[in-house]
Amino acid sequence: MTKARIAVIGAGLMGHGIAQVFALHGHPVAIHDPAQASLASVKERIAANLRDLGQDMSAVERVTPVASLPDTVREADFVVEAALENLQLKQALFADIEKAAKPDAILASNTSVIPITLIMEGLRDRSRALGTHWWNPPYLVPLVEVIGTPWTSQAAIDFTVTLHKAVGKTPVHVKKDVPGFVGNRLQHALWREAIALVEHGVCDAETVDTVIKASFGRRLAVLGPLENADLVGTDLTLAIHETVLPAIESRPGPSPYLEKLVTDKKLGMKSGEGFRTWTAEQQTALRHAVLNHLKKALAQDA
Repeated sequence: MTKARIAVIGAGLMGHGIAQVFALHGHPVAIHDPAQASLASVKERIAANLRDLGQDMSAVERVTPVASLPDTVREADFVVEAALENLQLKQALFADIEKAAKPDAILASNTSVIPITLIMEGLRDRSRALGTHWWNPPYLVPLVEVIGTPWTSQAAIDFTVTLHKAVGKTPVHVKKDVPGFVGNRLQHALWREAIALVEHGVCDAETVDTVIKASFGRRLAVLGPLENADLVGTDLTLAIHETVLPAIESRPGPSPYLEKLVTDKKLGMKSGEGFRTWTAEQQTALRHAVLNHLKKALAQDA
């Protein structure tokens, strides 16, 4: 497709990676962040990623840090917001973006769980507004969930899907705007049961992680849950559900066990203890293992 002019609002963990992907595929990218330190270092961080992956280092020259939000979005064809997960902040940003952006620019939020309908409800033209939920790290994980609202035009959806396919992503159309969209609803349904198993003394946290990684986790990349259900048969799936589902955790709120961990300041790796205890060496090893796994998968996809 014709190279679109991209604007990215937010130069942090997600924003710099989103900018990197578009720039790598030839799109000019303007990027803004109110935190001067983050904006000043964004090209350096993108260059480090490109160097690590052995990708085209010239891509970083297509990324332009811009101090003013209106100047960032003024000429953009596609604007993606990657700010903090705060509804009021995002609503305020899009009010400012809409004032400065071209009338035909597509406006997208990279929120992970906040309904797009809530973020965009105050816009004058809601037909061009949608969600594009990238996954972390955005330059390694292929999925982008494209979320429409009751107001989003089909043309905006089609343009966004085509744009993301052209930069090597795997876009999927989420047809109904619900909290968490598809990916995080599935992920946190699993997390809820994982926490419950530990909470109720069935096993410890390390066992939960081991069971997943050494069993169905190994095939998830090539066998989705509904493919698996069809593989074993819907009749067997129904029989299993009749026995298992009544025993699976179904509380609508967070686990009291999780709440107590937070109250006790056991915040996971950032404090050294959460569901498990973590030394600095263990944290580093796990982070490296995840990145290496994702990099290998990216190389295989190429």
